[in-house]
Amino acid sequence: MRVKGRAWVLGDNVSTDHIISGKYKFKAISSLEAMLPHLLEEVIPGFSERVRPGDVIIAGKNFGMGSSREHAPRLLKMAGVGAVVARSFARIFYRNAINIGLPVIEAEEIPSITEDGDVIVVDLAEGVVANLSKGVRERFRPFPKEVMEILRAGGIIEYIKKHGGFPWQGSTG
Repeated sequence: MRVKGRAWVLGDNVSTDHIISGKYKFKAISSLEAMLPHLLEEVIPGFSERVRPGDVIIAGKNFGMGSSREHAPRLLKMAGVGAVVARSFARIFYRNAINIGLPVIEAEEIPSITEDGDVIVVDLAEGVVANLSKGVRERFRPFPKEVMEILRAGGIIEYIKKHGGFPWQGSTG
């Protein structure tokens, strides 16, 4: 599984409210699709109109902190974000991202050298993230087989629909 796209660089402590403001969760917005225009609006104005499929969020420490709402990773994926690469993630955001099939990669060097618009490649099978614009490659610990199966399926729900159970329980279908 490979992702390639432009970098969108953010700093440390990007909260789920930065990703999608909580005010939209509690307004009469009829669907997640109706929330898309508001994605990252307070930190990257116009993001939802400019993001392209496969683009990669690059961030610092504690990405996805705050509320446990699944809306944040789901909307990033719906917008076409192919992966998030950060120095570290809030635990609940990390698990929510895996559950919906959004790759989340912990890396040290790539976040420190990447600029907006750099071309990023994430190779999940090889455990490598590369900034092609800067010529820098960084290894990361590959995901366990079960997590890779969830990501390949597009999330835990899609995995269960296809296989009839969780990857760590063995297939029933």
